[in-house]
Amino acid sequence: MSKVFKRKNNEQAIVSFRRATASDRAFLLQLRKASMTEHLSKAGIYLDDIAHMQRVDEYFTDSHIISYQGNAIGLLKLGQFPDKIHLRQFQLLPQYHGLGIGSRVLALVKRKAQEKQLAITLNVLLDNPAKQLYLRHGFVICAENELEYAMRWSG
Repeated sequence: MSKVFKRKNNEQAIVSFRRATASDRAFLLQLRKASMTEHLSKAGIYLDDIAHMQRVDEYFTDSHIISYQGNAIGLLKLGQFPDKIHLRQFQLLPQYHGLGIGSRVLALVKRKAQEKQLAITLNVLLDNPAKQLYLRHGFVICAENELEYAMRWSG
């Protein structure tokens, strides 16, 4: 599936999604470390490569690679349940932040949820700036613990 995005300079860019395969595991480890290490450290969580890889492998069949201009740049991992879609993981390489890609991907997930008449849930670390993206997209904080917020979008 491909979607057209307008970059800030109005240049069009193609973003596509494909199911992750075992050959993507090295990229997914690099992505996770690049996108999560800073936020995990702020939460007092320090993971080695084995622990990061366990998280990559968790629900691996739900994993989709996000590509931009033909290059893998992110991960979207969704779990579908009878009453909701749970955004298990959503990561973009840091150099692709600020291009509107995250907003567009969330809009697509919200559209899918609306078509299926489902809510969307997610968890985000307390100090992760992605929380602001979710708030801008209508997610609300439902709960909080010492590490993260639980958020929900109901359409």
